[in-house]
Amino acid sequence: MYKPISHILHSFLLLVLIGTYGSVIYYMKAAPTDPPIPTRTAAPASSGTVETVPDTGWSQVQPGLERRVIQVYNNQKQPVESIHIWRLDQANFRLDVDFDETPKSLESWQRETGAALVVNGGYFSVTNERFSPDGLAILNGRAYGHSFEGFGGMLAINGPRAELRWLVQKPYDPDERLTAALQSFPILVQPGGKLGFGAEREDHAAARRTAIAQDRQGRILFIVTPQGYFTLHQLSAYLTESDLDLDIAINLDGGGSTGLLVADPQEIIPSKVLLPYVILVHER
Repeated sequence: MYKPISHILHSFLLLVLIGTYGSVIYYMKAAPTDPPIPTRTAAPASSGTVETVPDTGWSQVQPGLERRVIQVYNNQKQPVESIHIWRLDQANFRLDVDFDETPKSLESWQRETGAALVVNGGYFSVTNERFSPDGLAILNGRAYGHSFEGFGGMLAINGPRAELRWLVQKPYDPDERLTAALQSFPILVQPGGKLGFGAEREDHAAARRTAIAQDRQGRILFIVTPQGYFTLHQLSAYLTESDLDLDIAINLDGGGSTGLLVADPQEIIPSKVLLPYVILVHER
């Protein structure tokens, strides 16, 4: 009389075991995986071993303008991105912001303005085929649009000097007199070199990126990642932990808009769309 009971118990235990095993397999297949954390020190060698590959270091393009390229590799030691950085001394260069309802190529912007460097600006909207900057823009001393409140950052230009602001910490004052300004978001590095876009905000959306930054010496940096590897959190973490000595960094429009042109010697990372909104750099 105990045999049927024994068979039932064995069958029940077998079903539990199969169910548990199946649950483990499903979890292993379905559990999300974290994106690889970028590192700039390791690269695959042709022999299959790992070797250290230094970045280019800073090279002088013109007096007061330096250039650097950093190769990025993932945890599998595969090359995934090239970070292109231009760093300028404000004693040698001044910044400006420009906007046109008719979008143009980087080359057209440079020809028409004579700028030493042209980079894509902040976000913009299109309504009834008309372009307009998002947030506040100041062009030739005149303000357009409405300032972001409680988020975002600002490139504020007062005559010969430019500064980057976190609008949460230093909101725009309509009474201040600025010759030019641009707003964008999110903050990638908060003032003081703190992480600006934490892991809790990660959406795992990778894209081409453009950022503007200011280091602790007051120099302005333009940072372009044209291959589309970085999420916003990854770029935020990378810049915060880098040796660039950044005080603050603001994300600009990315994706197809990402692009930068240096006039002399000519170098271009072409945008994939025409641009209505740009930051211009002029020699003093």
